[in-house]
Amino acid sequence: MRVEIPRTHPRYQSLMIREKLVKGFEEGLVVPQGLIAHGRGECFDYLIGEKTIEPALKAMRAAAAALLLAKHPVLSVNGNVAALVPEEVVKLAKASNARIEVNLFYRTEERVRKIAETLKLHGADEVLGVEDATATIPELFSERRKVSPRGIYVADVVLVALEDGDRTEALRRMGKTVIAIDLNPLSRTSLAASITIVDNVVRALPKLAEFVEAMKGEPRSHLEEILRGYSNAKTISEVLDFIDRRLRELSERINEKI
Repeated sequence: MRVEIPRTHPRYQSLMIREKLVKGFEEGLVVPQGLIAHGRGECFDYLIGEKTIEPALKAMRAAAAALLLAKHPVLSVNGNVAALVPEEVVKLAKASNARIEVNLFYRTEERVRKIAETLKLHGADEVLGVEDATATIPELFSERRKVSPRGIYVADVVLVALEDGDRTEALRRMGKTVIAIDLNPLSRTSLAASITIVDNVVRALPKLAEFVEAMKGEPRSHLEEILRGYSNAKTISEVLDFIDRRLRELSERINEKI
Protein backbone atom coordinates (compact mmCIF):
# COMPACT_ATOMS: atom_id res chain seq x y z
CA MET A 1 0.00 0.00 0.00
CA ARG A 2 1.38 3.39 -1.04
CA VAL A 3 0.40 6.68 0.56
CA GLU A 4 1.08 10.26 -0.48
CA ILE A 5 3.59 11.76 1.97
CA PRO A 6 3.23 15.54 2.37
CA ARG A 7 6.50 17.50 2.31
CA THR A 8 5.40 19.19 5.51
CA HIS A 9 5.50 15.87 7.39
CA PRO A 10 8.21 16.12 10.12
CA ARG A 11 9.58 12.73 9.07
CA TYR A 12 9.38 13.39 5.32
CA GLN A 13 13.00 12.58 4.43
CA SER A 14 13.04 9.42 6.52
CA LEU A 15 9.73 8.24 5.06
CA MET A 16 10.95 8.88 1.52
CA ILE A 17 14.02 6.76 2.18
CA ARG A 18 11.74 3.97 3.36
CA GLU A 19 9.62 4.32 0.23
CA LYS A 20 12.73 3.98 -1.94
CA LEU A 21 13.69 0.79 -0.11
CA VAL A 22 10.18 -0.64 -0.45
CA LYS A 23 10.27 0.14 -4.18
CA GLY A 24 13.70 -1.51 -4.35
CA PHE A 25 12.27 -4.56 -2.60
CA GLU A 26 9.37 -4.76 -5.05
CA GLU A 27 11.79 -4.49 -7.98
CA GLY A 28 14.06 -7.24 -6.66
CA LEU A 29 17.04 -5.08 -5.64
CA VAL A 30 16.52 -5.26 -1.88
CA VAL A 31 15.98 -8.38 0.25
CA PRO A 32 13.79 -8.43 3.42
CA GLN A 33 16.93 -8.59 5.56
CA GLY A 34 18.03 -5.31 3.99
CA LEU A 35 14.87 -3.64 5.26
CA ILE A 36 15.69 -4.80 8.78
CA ALA A 37 19.27 -3.57 8.45
CA HIS A 38 18.02 -0.15 7.41
CA GLY A 39 15.86 0.11 10.52
CA ARG A 40 18.85 -0.67 12.71
CA GLY A 41 20.90 2.02 11.00
CA GLU A 42 18.12 4.58 11.28
CA CYS A 43 18.23 4.16 15.06
CA PHE A 44 21.83 5.42 15.06
CA ASP A 45 20.88 8.26 12.72
CA TYR A 46 18.52 9.49 15.46
CA LEU A 47 21.44 9.47 17.89
CA ILE A 48 23.56 11.79 15.73
CA GLY A 49 20.61 14.07 15.03
CA GLU A 50 20.02 12.93 11.43
CA LYS A 51 22.74 15.22 10.14
CA THR A 52 26.32 14.97 8.93
CA ILE A 53 28.52 15.64 11.95
CA GLU A 54 32.08 16.97 12.08
CA PRO A 55 33.83 13.58 12.61
CA ALA A 56 32.07 12.30 9.47
CA LEU A 57 33.37 15.27 7.48
CA LYS A 58 36.87 14.55 8.78
CA ALA A 59 36.53 10.92 7.62
CA MET A 60 35.18 12.02 4.23
CA ARG A 61 38.23 14.23 3.69
CA ALA A 62 40.52 11.28 4.41
CA ALA A 63 38.37 9.02 2.22
CA ALA A 64 38.58 11.47 -0.67
CA ALA A 65 42.36 11.57 -0.31
CA ALA A 66 42.52 7.75 -0.31
CA LEU A 67 40.35 7.50 -3.44
CA LEU A 68 42.41 10.11 -5.29
CA LEU A 69 45.69 8.42 -4.35
CA ALA A 70 44.45 4.94 -5.26
CA LYS A 71 45.67 3.07 -8.33
CA HIS A 72 42.63 0.77 -8.47
CA PRO A 73 39.72 2.19 -6.42
CA VAL A 74 36.45 0.25 -6.39
CA LEU A 75 33.00 1.17 -5.08
CA SER A 76 31.19 -1.90 -3.77
CA VAL A 77 27.40 -1.79 -4.17
CA ASN A 78 24.68 -3.86 -2.52
CA GLY A 79 20.90 -3.80 -2.92
CA ASN A 80 20.14 -1.05 -0.40
CA VAL A 81 22.76 1.23 -1.91
CA ALA A 82 21.42 0.60 -5.42
CA ALA A 83 17.88 1.40 -4.25
CA LEU A 84 18.81 4.56 -2.34
CA VAL A 85 21.69 6.27 -4.15
CA PRO A 86 22.42 4.77 -7.60
CA GLU A 87 23.02 8.14 -9.25
CA GLU A 88 25.31 9.24 -6.42
CA VAL A 89 27.36 6.03 -6.76
CA VAL A 90 27.91 6.76 -10.44
CA LYS A 91 28.85 10.40 -9.75
CA LEU A 92 31.39 9.37 -7.12
CA ALA A 93 32.83 6.67 -9.39
CA LYS A 94 33.34 9.16 -12.22
CA ALA A 95 34.79 11.81 -9.90
CA SER A 96 37.29 9.38 -8.37
CA ASN A 97 37.93 7.28 -11.50
CA ALA A 98 36.75 4.23 -9.56
CA ARG A 99 35.16 1.06 -10.83
CA ILE A 100 31.75 -0.09 -9.60
CA GLU A 101 31.18 -3.68 -8.51
CA VAL A 102 28.06 -5.45 -7.24
CA ASN A 103 28.72 -7.58 -4.17
CA LEU A 104 25.95 -9.28 -2.18
CA PHE A 105 25.56 -11.41 0.94
CA TYR A 106 22.17 -12.72 -0.29
CA ARG A 107 23.36 -13.28 -3.82
CA THR A 108 21.32 -14.50 -6.75
CA GLU A 109 22.36 -13.93 -10.35
CA GLU A 110 19.01 -12.30 -11.13
CA ARG A 111 19.41 -9.84 -8.25
CA VAL A 112 22.98 -9.01 -9.30
CA ARG A 113 21.79 -8.37 -12.84
CA LYS A 114 18.94 -6.10 -11.70
CA ILE A 115 21.28 -4.03 -9.54
CA ALA A 116 23.73 -3.68 -12.42
CA GLU A 117 20.91 -2.61 -14.74
CA THR A 118 19.78 0.02 -12.22
CA LEU A 119 23.30 1.45 -12.00
CA LYS A 120 23.60 1.56 -15.79
CA LEU A 121 20.24 3.34 -16.04
CA HIS A 122 21.77 6.01 -13.83
CA GLY A 123 24.85 6.44 -15.99
CA ALA A 124 27.33 3.68 -15.12
CA ASP A 125 29.39 2.67 -18.15
CA GLU A 126 30.51 -0.64 -16.66
CA VAL A 127 29.45 -2.68 -13.63
CA LEU A 128 31.65 -5.52 -12.43
CA GLY A 129 30.64 -8.56 -10.42
CA VAL A 130 27.84 -9.68 -12.70
CA GLU A 131 29.24 -12.44 -14.88
CA ASP A 132 32.87 -12.02 -13.88
CA ALA A 133 32.74 -12.77 -10.12
CA THR A 134 35.29 -15.55 -10.58
CA ALA A 135 37.87 -14.57 -7.95
CA THR A 136 37.57 -15.40 -4.25
CA ILE A 137 38.36 -13.37 -1.13
CA PRO A 138 40.43 -15.66 1.12
CA GLU A 139 39.04 -16.74 4.50
CA LEU A 140 35.53 -15.56 3.63
CA PHE A 141 32.81 -18.18 3.23
CA SER A 142 29.64 -16.22 2.43
CA GLU A 143 28.52 -15.31 -1.08
CA ARG A 144 30.40 -12.03 -0.63
CA ARG A 145 33.64 -13.94 -1.22
CA LYS A 146 32.83 -13.90 -4.97
CA VAL A 147 34.46 -10.87 -6.58
CA SER A 148 35.70 -9.69 -9.93
CA PRO A 149 39.41 -10.26 -10.67
CA ARG A 150 39.35 -6.83 -12.35
CA GLY A 151 37.61 -5.13 -9.44
CA ILE A 152 37.58 -5.75 -5.70
CA TYR A 153 40.14 -8.56 -5.90
CA VAL A 154 42.88 -6.29 -7.26
CA ALA A 155 41.68 -3.02 -5.72
CA ASP A 156 43.94 -1.12 -3.37
CA VAL A 157 41.06 1.00 -2.03
CA VAL A 158 37.50 -0.33 -1.62
CA LEU A 159 34.52 1.73 -0.51
CA VAL A 160 31.87 -0.37 1.22
CA ALA A 161 28.53 1.08 2.26
CA LEU A 162 26.00 -0.70 4.48
CA GLU A 163 28.44 -3.56 4.87
CA ASP A 164 28.83 -6.71 6.96
CA GLY A 165 31.91 -6.92 9.16
CA ASP A 166 33.22 -10.25 7.87
CA ARG A 167 34.10 -8.92 4.44
CA THR A 168 35.56 -5.70 5.80
CA GLU A 169 37.89 -7.71 8.02
CA ALA A 170 38.78 -10.03 5.13
CA LEU A 171 39.54 -7.11 2.81
CA ARG A 172 41.79 -5.56 5.47
CA ARG A 173 43.67 -8.86 5.80
CA MET A 174 44.30 -8.65 2.06
CA GLY A 175 46.06 -5.35 2.68
CA LYS A 176 43.39 -3.11 1.19
CA THR A 177 42.35 0.31 2.42
CA VAL A 178 38.66 0.00 3.27
CA ILE A 179 36.39 3.04 3.43
CA ALA A 180 33.15 2.24 5.26
CA ILE A 181 29.90 4.19 5.39
CA ASP A 182 28.09 2.95 8.49
CA LEU A 183 25.72 4.69 10.90
CA ASN A 184 26.70 2.33 13.72
CA PRO A 185 30.09 3.48 15.09
CA LEU A 186 30.42 0.25 17.10
CA SER A 187 29.79 -2.25 14.31
CA ARG A 188 32.57 -4.64 13.31
CA THR A 189 32.63 -2.88 9.95
CA SER A 190 33.21 0.52 11.56
CA LEU A 191 35.88 -0.78 13.89
CA ALA A 192 37.68 -2.85 11.23
CA ALA A 193 37.67 -0.30 8.40
CA SER A 194 40.60 1.96 7.59
CA ILE A 195 38.31 4.99 7.34
CA THR A 196 34.77 4.99 8.75
CA ILE A 197 32.22 7.61 7.73
CA VAL A 198 29.50 7.50 10.39
CA ASP A 199 26.66 8.99 8.39
CA ASN A 200 23.56 8.09 6.41
CA VAL A 201 24.57 6.91 2.96
CA VAL A 202 22.10 9.32 1.32
CA ARG A 203 24.04 12.22 2.83
CA ALA A 204 27.52 10.71 2.76
CA LEU A 205 27.89 9.70 -0.89
CA PRO A 206 27.06 13.07 -2.48
CA LYS A 207 29.16 14.90 0.11
CA LEU A 208 32.09 12.55 -0.47
CA ALA A 209 31.85 13.23 -4.22
CA GLU A 210 32.05 16.96 -3.44
CA PHE A 211 35.21 16.39 -1.40
CA VAL A 212 36.77 14.39 -4.25
CA GLU A 213 35.97 17.10 -6.81
CA ALA A 214 37.30 19.85 -4.53
CA MET A 215 40.53 17.99 -3.74
CA LYS A 216 41.42 16.85 -7.27
CA GLY A 217 43.90 19.67 -7.72
CA GLU A 218 45.70 19.04 -4.42
CA PRO A 219 49.36 17.92 -4.67
CA ARG A 220 49.89 14.23 -4.05
CA SER A 221 52.11 15.06 -1.09
CA HIS A 222 49.25 16.96 0.56
CA LEU A 223 46.82 14.06 0.04
CA GLU A 224 49.37 11.70 1.58
CA GLU A 225 49.74 14.07 4.53
CA ILE A 226 45.96 14.02 5.09
CA LEU A 227 45.98 10.22 5.24
CA ARG A 228 48.99 10.09 7.56
CA GLY A 229 47.26 12.48 9.95
CA TYR A 230 44.01 10.52 10.04
CA SER A 231 43.18 8.16 12.91
CA ASN A 232 40.05 6.05 12.53
CA ALA A 233 40.06 5.12 16.22
CA LYS A 234 40.15 8.81 17.16
CA THR A 235 37.36 9.65 14.70
CA ILE A 236 35.10 6.92 16.04
CA SER A 237 35.85 8.10 19.57
CA GLU A 238 34.81 11.62 18.52
CA VAL A 239 31.52 10.24 17.17
CA LEU A 240 30.82 8.51 20.50
CA ASP A 241 31.70 11.69 22.39
CA PHE A 242 29.30 13.64 20.14
CA ILE A 243 26.48 11.17 20.83
CA ASP A 244 27.21 11.27 24.56
CA ARG A 245 27.09 15.09 24.68
CA ARG A 246 23.95 15.22 22.56
CA LEU A 247 22.07 12.71 24.72
CA ARG A 248 23.08 14.56 27.88
CA GLU A 249 21.83 17.84 26.42
CA LEU A 250 18.54 16.22 25.35
CA SER A 251 18.13 14.72 28.80
CA GLU A 252 18.62 18.13 30.40
CA ARG A 253 16.06 19.75 28.09
CA ILE A 254 13.50 17.05 28.82
CA ASN A 255 14.05 17.41 32.57
CA GLU A 256 13.53 21.18 32.31
CA LYS A 257 10.11 20.61 30.74
CA ILE A 258 8.92 18.21 33.46
